Amino acid sequence: MDFIFMLTRDDMTVRDCLELLDSLGDLHLAHLGFKDVGVDPATLTRLHRRIKDTGAASYLEVVSTSRDRALNSARMAVDLGVDWLMGGTWIPETLELLDGTGIGYLPFPGTPTGHPTRLGGTPQQVAEHCRRFEQAGCAGVDLLAYRATDAAPLDLVRAARRATSGRLVVAGSISSPGQIHDLAAAGADAFTIGSGATTGAFEPRSGTLNGQLTAILDVTRTAATRQSAEASP
Repeated sequence: MDFIFMLTRDDMTVRDCLELLDSLGDLHLAHLGFKDVGVDPATLTRLHRRIKDTGAASYLEVVSTSRDRALNSARMAVDLGVDWLMGGTWIPETLELLDGTGIGYLPFPGTPTGHPTRLGGTPQQVAEHCRRFEQAGCAGVDLLAYRATDAAPLDLVRAARRATSGRLVVAGSISSPGQIHDLAAAGADAFTIGSGATTGAFEPRSGTLNGQLTAILDVTRTAATRQSAEASP
């Protein structure tokens, strides 16, 4: 299971994202992402270039709630050359924009609304969306499980896991070791944390961002090891 560090707070890319990235030092995070809102396109261009210079896989998550803005964000993903585009619900249009780019698309299953985004939908609806998205050619899904309003978060994760063979990323409101272990047991391939690290919520006894991220990485390794052991025959 992979940890994707989002350079975000409250569902927006932080204004000092470039300085934040520079502060990571020798952590060598393998997965780094940002949102399509919070800073101007020129800053996102510089941020993405620096992310790729670190050797990390890059993720752009769409939180814009209108069709036109979401598709403009997909165009931005193409211009930037990110590795993964996450979020959004306009599947055929987005896949058409991404065609031939090599960018993996992970849309939102369920019914996302508002900003910060909440997720409506039952496990059955999420599973139906996952199957439909995979048939359409999506690489997996971006599931806002801990933002759910109509179901228990882990019920949504398990339903999505049964319904898709693609990459299952769980995003939003993850801020404790227990949640990471639960996600691994439910079959998630990756999870994102932004605010949980940038606000210091994950490891309250640590006063630095690097302390937060080190704690998250340690828990992720333990959870991933257990996940692999349980998956072995």
